[in-house]
Formats: sequence, C-alpha cells, structure tokens
Amino acid sequence: MKFGIGQSVTRGEDIRHLKGAAAFLDDIAMEDVLRAYILRSPVAHGRITSCDVSDARDMPGIALIWTHEDIAGRLTPIGDLLGLTQSDGTPFLNAPMPHLADDTVRFVGQPVALIVASTVEAARDAAEAIVLEIDDLPVIVDPLAAQSARALHPTVPENRYYTWSVGDQAAAEAAFAKADHVTRVDVVNQRLVVNSMEPRAILVRHGDTGWEAWIGNQGVHAARNALARDLGVEADDIRVHAPDIGGGFGMKLMNHPEYGLCALAAKTLGQPIKWVGDRSESFLSDVQARDLRTTAEGAFARDGRLLGMRWQSISNVGAYPSGYGMGVHTNFSGNLIGGVYDVQDAFHEVRGVATNTTPTDAYRGAGRPEVLHVMERLMSTAAAELGLDQVEIRQKNLIRPEQIPYKTVGGITFDALDAHGTLAIAVDKADLAAAPDRAADAAARGALHGTGVAYYFERTGGGPVENATVSLTETGEVEIMVGTQSTGQGHATAWAQIVHEKLGLPLDRIRLLAGDSAALVAGGGTGGSRSAIQASRVLLAASDDLIEQALGEAEEMLEVGRADLTYDPDTARISVAGTDRHVTLDQVREKAGVLTGSGSVNSTITTTPNGAHIAEVEVDRDTGKVTLTRYTVADDFGNVINPLLVEGQVMGGVVQGIGQILTEAFVLDAETGQPLSGSFMDYAMPRADDVPMIDVTLNAVPTPSNPLGIKGCGEAGSVAALGAVSNAVMDALRKAGIERLDPPYTPARVWAALNTG
Repeated sequence: MKFGIGQSVTRGEDIRHLKGAAAFLDDIAMEDVLRAYILRSPVAHGRITSCDVSDARDMPGIALIWTHEDIAGRLTPIGDLLGLTQSDGTPFLNAPMPHLADDTVRFVGQPVALIVASTVEAARDAAEAIVLEIDDLPVIVDPLAAQSARALHPTVPENRYYTWSVGDQAAAEAAFAKADHVTRVDVVNQRLVVNSMEPRAILVRHGDTGWEAWIGNQGVHAARNALARDLGVEADDIRVHAPDIGGGFGMKLMNHPEYGLCALAAKTLGQPIKWVGDRSESFLSDVQARDLRTTAEGAFARDGRLLGMRWQSISNVGAYPSGYGMGVHTNFSGNLIGGVYDVQDAFHEVRGVATNTTPTDAYRGAGRPEVLHVMERLMSTAAAELGLDQVEIRQKNLIRPEQIPYKTVGGITFDALDAHGTLAIAVDKADLAAAPDRAADAAARGALHGTGVAYYFERTGGGPVENATVSLTETGEVEIMVGTQSTGQGHATAWAQIVHEKLGLPLDRIRLLAGDSAALVAGGGTGGSRSAIQASRVLLAASDDLIEQALGEAEEMLEVGRADLTYDPDTARISVAGTDRHVTLDQVREKAGVLTGSGSVNSTITTTPNGAHIAEVEVDRDTGKVTLTRYTVADDFGNVINPLLVEGQVMGGVVQGIGQILTEAFVLDAETGQPLSGSFMDYAMPRADDVPMIDVTLNAVPTPSNPLGIKGCGEAGSVAALGAVSNAVMDALRKAGIERLDPPYTPARVWAALNTG
C-alpha cells in the first residue's frame, strides 16, 4: 500500500509547525489567567532561618504568596514511585521532596515560595522583595564522597538510598580465577541537563467538576495521576490535556513541584493559573540526567573471549529521589550488563546516593546509554590490551543466531537477533578497510585519528497498559485517540499509516487528536521507546473493531450473512463473496453514522533492538579539538512503520550522544554546589557543525512478540553513540600515550591531557 506500513511518508504535522500554526502551552490564552513564579533556593544546602513575605504580599498585582507553612498537609511530597527492593531484601529508602522547602534547602533551585500575580513581571518583582535568610550547611556534590559525609536526610543513613545488584557474584569470581587477562575501566557518565526546546509549563483551572489542566507532558494519564497524588484526590477529579509538546526526552514524564502548586492555587483563588519555566529555571529545576560512575572489570581468555565481569557503580540520585530516578541505574538498565555478548558469569552492584544536587531521572535511554557506554569501553579497551581489532573482539563474543532465544545474565531474552550480520553491514558501510589510509592522512597533517566501534542493545516496549480508539466520523474524517504522546517523533504520521493500512482510507483523512485523559480510560504515555510497539497493537485492534462494526452494518445493507462478507483495504469496500455486489466504508458510515473501534493491551513484553555504530574522529594536537569525521549506523529495529521517521529518530539520538561525549556537562562547584555551567554560555549543546553526515542502514530481524514485528527505536541512537564516539576518541588519544580521560572530550580537556607530563 503506497502510504501504508513500511513506507517513508513525510511528516504531515510539519506543515502546521512550519506555518506557525502549532499551539504549544504558552500559546494557549484563557480569560482572567494569573501567572505563577517560583522563588528558588540560591544555595545548595542550608537551614532556612527566615522567609519574610510580608512586604511582597502588599505589592501591586499580587494574588497569593505561599511558603511551606501555607501548604503543609495540603500537598503530598514528591518521591519514589517504584518501591524497588535492595540486595538484602529491604525496600529502597525514600526521602520525598516537599513542594516548597520546609526548614532545609538541599539543592540550588529548590522551590522555596510560590508567587501568583496578575503578570509574570509583578510576580518576579514580589520575589525580589521576599527576605530569605539561610544558614549554610556542608555541601556534598561528589557522589563518591557522599557515603562518608554527613547524612542529608534522617531517613537515609550514609546518604545511601539503596544497594542493588544483579548476577552471580560467586560465578563472576570463578571466571576471574581462570582468566588469562583482566581489563579494568573506570567510566564516568557525567551529569547532563535535558534542555528540551520547550520548557516545562502548566495552565490549570478549577471548577465544579474538579481540575482541568494543560501540561507539557509525555502522557496525559501519568500527569493526571501525579496531580491526583499531589492533591490527595481521585484521578477522576482531574482532566489533563496535552497540546503540542516541544521535546520531552523522559524529563516531561516526571512530576515536578510547580504542577501541584499551581493546581492548589487555582482552586484557592478560583482563577486559572499559568506557569511557564524559563531557561535558567530549566537548568536548575528540571530533573537532570546520567551521573553514573562505574568501575568495570572483564575477565578474558587469551584469544579475546569474555569469560566474566564484575562491575561497581555509583548513581547520583540527587537531593531527593524523583519518581523513577532510583530505577534508572537498577531495574531499567543495570541488568543490561553483558550487552549482546555471550557471557553469563557476571555481577553488577549499584549504589544510589544522596547529594546536594538536582534530582536525576530518566533521560533518553533511561540508564541504558550509561551501561552500554561502560560495556563498550570495556570491550574496546580489552581489544587494545590484547592486540585485537575492535571488530574482531566483538565477533568472538556476540550472541550467535543458533543461540536464540538467549536469556542474558540480567534476565533479558533475545527472541530475534542477527548481531554478526548487523555488525558486518556496519563494517562494510563504514569502509573500515580504508580506515588505516584515513589515519595515515591525518597523521601526515599532524592530527590523531581514531576509530570507535560499539554494539548496543536496549530493552523497549514495556507496558503495561495502552488504549486507542479509531472513529470514522460523520464528516468522513478518521479520528485517532491513543494513550501515547508525541513530543516531536511524528506520531500523527506513523499512526495514520497503520490505520490507513487497515482501512484503506486516504492518509489525509486520518487525524491524530491531542492528548486528553478524559478520552481514554488509561494510557501509558511515551517513554522507554514503547510507543510504536504498544500503539501499533491497539491501533490494529481498534481498526479491526471498526471494520467488524462496518461488516455488521453491511449485512443489513447487502442482505447477506456475515460469513459472506469481506473487507478489502485496497478499495475500502465490503464485498459479497463470489459477486460484484459491494458497499464502500463511506456508504456504511453514511447509513450508520459514526463508527468507533477500540483497542487495548495489557502487556509487559519487551523487545531488544540492537545494532552496530562506528565513529571516526580526528584530534588536533595543537588545540585539542575533536572533530567527528564519519558516523555509520546499522540498526535492527525489526519491521518499521516509517523508515524515514526511524532514521530521524536514530540521528537525533546520535546527536544527543555526541553531545554527552564531546561537549555537555552540568558542572557544580565542589564546595558550594553552585552551577558553573548554568546557561548556554557555559553548557555546550552540540551544534550542526559538530555532526558529520550519519549513514543509517536498517537490518530488520522481526520480533515474534507483537503483530508487526516491531522493536522500539526512539532511544537507540543515544544508547549506541556514547560507546562509539568515546571509543573513537580514546583510540586516537592512545596513540599519544593517553589511556584514561573522562568525557566530555572538550578541547581544553583534551589539550591538557596531550600537554601534561
């Protein structure tokens, strides 16, 4: 089918955006709306001795000013939602964050007071008039030092939220006892700021039926449920809408204090309230990312076979646990140890610690980029130490097709895999045979050349719940409602392709409606690369349900039994078998009125997308500048709905990975906890000229776990890029005698390494 599943259809929703017709949250106008502003802590750790708001409350335009004592008992603090179990069987420890700081602030940017006024400017002026006095307390920024420092919370002794492990420690030790060679790497995945293009925001009002909110989010049902927890009310008391969303990357799945504060204030004042974060607030208050330090050891045979591993990781959870933050480096990713390699004797222990930093949570890949970064650094370092090629060591260890289904040491099952074939495609497309010539050319110019190989996988598609409706309306339009939420991925196009494939109606008649928690009983939102997997299942089911209803109507119209009728999506007709008698789907709609099919799924089955990424860099010895010269991708996402959209997702993820390895870091002063890279003046996002052409090839090995054979793709680029680019840089630097350097590989950092000693 021309515009059906598997076709590279251009994004229909782009026209709206290019014409400036999109409606993001700050574009939504509402009568009598008040504006909210947050006064935030200027220090990383301290005791609030005074917060005098009396003068501020008397200023023009001020409707309300709250500190913690005004909301005590009215809002439920924000904390861990997962309830995971430590290695010793006890629960992870929790220290929920109050919506406004009580007597202690624990990170720069923590909300201290809410100001609601007629304008943002009036609210800012009032914030300036608040007299806030804080006595400084000792600051902990370094996660490695946290466990020996004074506890930040009485409920979290030794600043350790959890100790979690996966694997068999005794088996791992036995593997090391028989190893010919042991490789050790210390890998830092530094703290990042998510920096979605559109900042977080909420518009909320309260009426006779409860709250109605518009939130920039990745799932209206999750946002509704979070507000209900905050307010201590039933979810049915709240309706959440999602307008156009300018990027999310996981951060907009998370609850933040501003949402509950604005909802409570809207009820108190009886007027709508809008809060829109600015970029400075985003740097300080949005949940942050990564911040994992790992020491990984691999036990190898002389020929390069991986026999076993033992890893120790420290995860910087931050000043308070965010909703899913303590799962990021444990259940979400810690069990990816071993990657796509045939190794069973491994052990990984992770400790989550409290520091005076912004809470961390899931960011594109949700821990998988960090863990696969460690895995691939270990493999490439071992290759260098053993005198093997980076491709060769992977070929020796990748899971073989005859081993499928293969269950990893972390309990993840590969049900469809051709890792050797995918790696071979990447090697061919990257023209690695000519890499020595490119290295010689670089050397002739005085530059260092490096090649990096990474083979990644991730676990995607986890449920549990997704729902959809497909309606053929009286106007002839097809309206789709599904519980996923696009934040720029192209859902309106991809979901329309699925429905077009089933119904056969023109693509331009199929429209995805905006997120609305009242439209569906439940929905899983967008995260964990689940959308295509889960949405495809429920959209297929909803389309089939609509067709069944149409067939029922056609029985009466054609005066035959159901068994004699068939539906042909190529013509959008219902025909009587063995005759030329038929009715079109539109004719059925004209007689019956609106036809609505529904679909639902409740499944936690995951898929395992995987692939090989190969990067090449040149390092300028004089300036330390790293230039990424080539980047090649071979990915297995199973069958894909729209190859063009998939390539875009891969490229976007790769660029975010490039940013982490080459340019980005949220740096804090070690003594004060003050941000040293708290704006784009100091925090370097990747730019267009940092990125080479990215060559993407798809090698489809369909999974049997869902009807379309789809594996998720949204986070794959960021999972793979860390290892590929990091390995390339270290391959280059190794030629200058440098064996260890932590990212980001900025010119200053690389130059210093090249010129030390």
